[in-house]
Amino acid sequence: MSDEKKLAIIATKGSLDWAYPPFILASTAAALGYDTQIFFTFYGLALLKKKLNLQVTSLGNPAMPMPAPIPVFLQAMPGMQSMMSSMMKKTMKKKGVASIEELRDLCFEAEVKMIACQMTVDLFDFKTSEFIDDIEYGGAATFFEFAGESDICLYI
Repeated sequence: MSDEKKLAIIATKGSLDWAYPPFILASTAAALGYDTQIFFTFYGLALLKKKLNLQVTSLGNPAMPMPAPIPVFLQAMPGMQSMMSSMMKKTMKKKGVASIEELRDLCFEAEVKMIACQMTVDLFDFKTSEFIDDIEYGGAATFFEFAGESDICLYI
């Protein structure tokens, strides 16, 4: 039995705000010596695409800090999601927060294994050419081989 600790993460969300947790936790765990894997399924697959166009919305997220109170009916208007996403990206850049691409690259450098759910790729008719290189494709059984032996398993 190995003394190396293992972290397994399931990434299911593909929005800008939900993209940060799996990459931050995975890169940190790898830096601390954990053998780390992320299994990307359903909307989480968006985080593995070559061209990222991640958005954030305040709808359904009442905890999102807003510079001024905006009524929900205005938040649902066309263009608001793009505007809020742009504002969030600008704020992150101004505060020195790493981009998703940078965090993803950091995970690769730290040897975090990234697995794209083959069933979801097939379900949504994605092409492997849409995704970044150096990822693996597999199903739930592939993930469970690792997760079954992990010390920590997170669902994000």
